Amino acid sequence: MNAEPHTRTDSRQDMRYEAVSSRDARFDGVFFFAVTTTGIYCRPSCPAVTPQRRNIRFYPTAAAAQSNGFRACRRCRPDAVPGSAEWNVRADAVGRAMRLIADGVVDREGVPGLAARLGYSARQVQRQLTAELGAGPIALARAQRAHTARLLLQTTALPVTDVAFAAGFASVRQFNDTLRETYARTPTELRTESGTRLAPPAAELSAGIPLRLAHRGPYDARATFDLLAREAVPRVEEVRGEPGARTYRRTLRLPHGTGLVAVHEAAHPGWLAARLSLTDLRDLTTAVQRLRRLFDLDADPYAVDERLGADQRLARHVEARPGLRSPGAADPDECAVRLRVGRDRAAELVETYGDTLPNPCGALDRLFPRPDALIGEPDAGPLATALASRAVRLDPGTDREEAARALAAVPGLDARTVALIRMRALGDPDVSLPGGPDDDLWRPWRSYATAHLCGPLAAGGVSDPGAPGSVPPDGGKAGAAGTSTARVRSAAPLEGGVPGAAGSPAAGSRAAAPLVAEAANAAPADLRAPHTARPAADLLSPPPPARAR
Repeated sequence: MNAEPHTRTDSRQDMRYEAVSSRDARFDGVFFFAVTTTGIYCRPSCPAVTPQRRNIRFYPTAAAAQSNGFRACRRCRPDAVPGSAEWNVRADAVGRAMRLIADGVVDREGVPGLAARLGYSARQVQRQLTAELGAGPIALARAQRAHTARLLLQTTALPVTDVAFAAGFASVRQFNDTLRETYARTPTELRTESGTRLAPPAAELSAGIPLRLAHRGPYDARATFDLLAREAVPRVEEVRGEPGARTYRRTLRLPHGTGLVAVHEAAHPGWLAARLSLTDLRDLTTAVQRLRRLFDLDADPYAVDERLGADQRLARHVEARPGLRSPGAADPDECAVRLRVGRDRAAELVETYGDTLPNPCGALDRLFPRPDALIGEPDAGPLATALASRAVRLDPGTDREEAARALAAVPGLDARTVALIRMRALGDPDVSLPGGPDDDLWRPWRSYATAHLCGPLAAGGVSDPGAPGSVPPDGGKAGAAGTSTARVRSAAPLEGGVPGAAGSPAAGSRAAAPLVAEAANAAPADLRAPHTARPAADLLSPPPPARAR
């Protein structure tokens, strides 16, 4: 697909060009721009000298720019921006497809598998994604693999062959060709530029793969870790250390094997430090996406706070806790069962039915039971039966309305528990609890409003966040301490550890409002879900010295 026709969208492209000129990081990930004279594409906040308007083309995704022959800018790393919050909001086929592609479904099951999960033909999926995003599912998955490969080459000492298969490539030749086309560099050149030294594979795998999980600030890690500590089920997960320096660790059941992850609370400018150990490197993409959903790392706190802060009932809460997050789930089926039975009962189920971790690490030696192992339990059995039979599906691409209807038909699940499962296991940002505060003005961010008004910080805490009828377990989220949203001016960072681009906030604010309005109506009428809104993200710090693109 080519860039948007200039004659049809002059005003829209002029507003985008204004955002590029002001290096407005709020739109990193919302769109990308390519420079015809250099053959590269960038994020809007790229600190290099702004090209002339006639030399710029705009694309909705990095994959679309790559498909049109442009290479990623080595300075701003446009492929490494945090995932767009739009895909968590949208309930249409395109949004569901993007969540599944991010989870690695195309790598594991191909385009037919993706189409089957969406309930469309492969041709329909190809047509819908290409029409709106400028790239089909194969190109989108290829762009994701290229980014994962670059990240591993530049931040780990894994052998190149291991990097190729961990990133999801079918062959080393495909891996080499893709990196040359995307970055104009060989794998060896990418690694050499980063200064990464090769270590023995056993040492790397034993220590785990170091990761930087990028997010848009502000992010209150303390509140998120408080929540995870309250919910932790022994032998499956734990939180250790003193507040401010804690480590969250848990076991993972993955498509090809198992994993063990450690995520650190210590503050970094725009990312969480993590270390991931896997029995099969092919599970890397899936494991990273599960962590991103668990920690709500693709959220856009500025878009959320702008909407909720406009309501007088929420303004005080938003001012006190900007950037409030809504943690999701590392395993949706596990999360649903835990919300049904509560933390203490979940611990009993782990003791009785939990599978032994192949490589135990300290107190973490179990995997949470599969649904089919719990069918005979009186409390968890009906839900476990529905999950095991796939009568209820909670994967990232599930139609949330259909899932809610299926959950409502499960014996033993009341409306509140169904809402909590939808909020946490499905990562739906627009859920209100039955009997709780609700207002259409808060759409599509009602889950965050619920956390502000009903969460543990507002209600004084809860003893068992996982128990049915308790205060919502996602309510322990808080924004970054210190300043209000309007005063936070940090650009979104890169997962590879390259500092985020910065620019002038004043000029960017002029372009923000119309671009946000444009984004909210970007989807074709037949694909657009109710209350969809594309995020408006970050504010900026002063730019680094300019350099020609």
